[in-house]
Amino acid sequence: MKRIFTYFFTFLTLVFLAGCKGKPDYSNFVNVFIGTGGHGHTFPGATVPYGMVQISPDTRMTGWDGCSGYHFSDTTIIGFSQTHLSGTGIGDYGDILIMPMVGSEKLIRGDEAVPGSGYRSGFLKKTEKATPGYYSVKLNESHVTAELTATTRAGFHRYTFPESSKAAILIDLNHTLQMNPNTLLEIKVISDTEVQGLKITRGWAKKHTVYFYAKFSKPFKSKIAVNDSLRNFINESKGKNIKALFSFETKKDEQILIKLGISAVDYDGARNNLETEIPGWDFDSVRNEAEKNWNRELGKVEIKGGTKDQRIIFYSALYHTMISPNIYSDADGRYLGMDKQIYNDNGSQNYTVFSLWDTFRAAHPLMTILNPSRDSEMIRSLIRKYEQGGILPMWELASNYTGTMIGYHSVPVIVDAYMKGIADFDVEKAYEAMVRSSHYDTVNIKAPTRNILNLLMPAAKLYNDSIGYIPCNKDNQAVSKALEYAYNDWCIAQLAKKLGKTDDFKYFSERALRYKIYYDSVSGFMRGITSDEVWRTPFNPRYSDHTSDDYCEGNAWQWTWFVPHDVPGLVSLMGGKAAFINKLDSLFSVDSKIEGENASADISGLIGQYAHGNEPSHHISHLYNYVGQPWKTESLVDSILQTLYMNNPDGLAGNEDCGQMSAWYVLNSMGFYSVSPGDPVYSIGRPLFSNVIINLESGKKFRLEALNNSVENKYIQSATLNGLPLDTPFFRHEDIINGGSIVLRMGPEPSRKWGVTGENN
Repeated sequence: MKRIFTYFFTFLTLVFLAGCKGKPDYSNFVNVFIGTGGHGHTFPGATVPYGMVQISPDTRMTGWDGCSGYHFSDTTIIGFSQTHLSGTGIGDYGDILIMPMVGSEKLIRGDEAVPGSGYRSGFLKKTEKATPGYYSVKLNESHVTAELTATTRAGFHRYTFPESSKAAILIDLNHTLQMNPNTLLEIKVISDTEVQGLKITRGWAKKHTVYFYAKFSKPFKSKIAVNDSLRNFINESKGKNIKALFSFETKKDEQILIKLGISAVDYDGARNNLETEIPGWDFDSVRNEAEKNWNRELGKVEIKGGTKDQRIIFYSALYHTMISPNIYSDADGRYLGMDKQIYNDNGSQNYTVFSLWDTFRAAHPLMTILNPSRDSEMIRSLIRKYEQGGILPMWELASNYTGTMIGYHSVPVIVDAYMKGIADFDVEKAYEAMVRSSHYDTVNIKAPTRNILNLLMPAAKLYNDSIGYIPCNKDNQAVSKALEYAYNDWCIAQLAKKLGKTDDFKYFSERALRYKIYYDSVSGFMRGITSDEVWRTPFNPRYSDHTSDDYCEGNAWQWTWFVPHDVPGLVSLMGGKAAFINKLDSLFSVDSKIEGENASADISGLIGQYAHGNEPSHHISHLYNYVGQPWKTESLVDSILQTLYMNNPDGLAGNEDCGQMSAWYVLNSMGFYSVSPGDPVYSIGRPLFSNVIINLESGKKFRLEALNNSVENKYIQSATLNGLPLDTPFFRHEDIINGGSIVLRMGPEPSRKWGVTGENN
């Protein structure tokens, strides 16, 4: 299997290198299987940038590693569904499963260990092919070759059948990932080539609504199954276990195509989405257009140098950053709001799948560089969600508040954009929404359940408002919440200052310093403090309980460093620069053992106690730049890039998390990172590539050149910005947007001269 996989991507590499003589075909340099193994939780199927449809094979339905519906280690395919999440730690979607078959009529998926026991089919890995916007595989049992491609709001299936008098295609509405219950299913056969349906599921999203309209290229004979019993002479049904079987006679290598549009609004929306985006039957044309869309997006960054694997990893990572958030308004502009009412986007597309606890750190900062106009659309979408639902989202899914994760990280997404000059949204309304997110206020929030309301407005906010800190015996994950609230409040303070709101600036600046309350100078860690104002005991900085301790998906070693907005203050708190450096050195050198019977599985990708596989650690390697030791940042970034990202299915150190894990790679391999979104400053690390060109939306270009760059020459010796000496390892967003260049001279040994004044920035 590994040999086949290696041959396939060697071929893609050669295709890419051949294309480099002209204009590169970037899509051929994407390995969509990165992250589909291990715990990456990605999917390999067809989608377009930020598309509503993600049409992909489902190989498993349950388990943590089944969050996307696919795992590279699996050898059977249940079917091909139209919606998937990329890299999340919780599973949902898997809507409108389609499966071709030949022979006896089968309505149940069967046992993967018993071939032929259901409509599930084995497949050989060597027949599985995928590039951005396209997926193909040959199914063992039916000998059908399945091909998938997509537009923004519609999926396109092409099935090549053998000769048979018993060919069929199943639509299983009952199928859901993670076995989430369906509250209502509807199906109606409109003609001998058309079918429409509705699926409402209660899962992670408490009310997930999908209308669909599908059209077949060949007339069929149809049967509807209710509770896995076929019913003759009916053409529509509703209930909780509905499927439909469409039968054909086929010649050898005959192709049957299915076009399927989806909508969260209504049947008309689904049909119009399909007819607008796929008016004809030219599968290859739609596939080619999807590839063009990806090449346009991926071509926003041009790279030279590095190894072949590093270039594959780079463009695969860039691809993964552009899958979500997903467009969630129809071709006619209508969309489903947070209050379950229908609105019109008035030309500014609505979006869903905001994994904000993850993506505020790097994925959205990357978007401010490559896609600022789309970032504006997303911010307008967040503001709408506030207006319709009463609160900015924490983790929004299919117009549902899920209450997942902590903090109020819509705030840094909005503030970071505004501080970088992206202001094409109602900033006063955004500010109002941010302030409300920071306070405990449960009035008029349209949360689907009381439990989710309590997650959106936890006791932590109440205590942070009333007594100025969060007692660890009064709310779970108190330390992590407190540190994230402090950072979020700092972001609000920056916008307040920009808008001339002096009193608010002072107030939120004070709240931003509350991280100091949790620092124990004796142990040297951020710790839980009780309502009696004493440290929680016993205390073990290695200890983790994934769901019930003072830290969120981590331990004290990882969370003590989450003060991205006030690194000088953290340095002072720890006793000065020397003590800070000593403690930071320890983080990367102590034993990696994690203790606790229910330790978080998200603590992965360990270097010492630094955990690159989870987001709270992502800024830490750059902290050396703030204390005059940039060579340590350069060395650590190099180590992470070289050892924790790989060109294989198990190529990620943790969950992809909707593009965040990949965005870290994209930014750092180019040579810089956003340590504190909301501050339009980038920290310089260690570029992998000798030349990077960022093609900006304005038409300008930003270049980063690394002279003498190699595996051995990983240390920066000197730097210039637009031809002038750059003495500190920082530069500003405006330096990118205005166009220009940074030139780094690399060498094999640390430079004790370059960047040593970084602590003054």
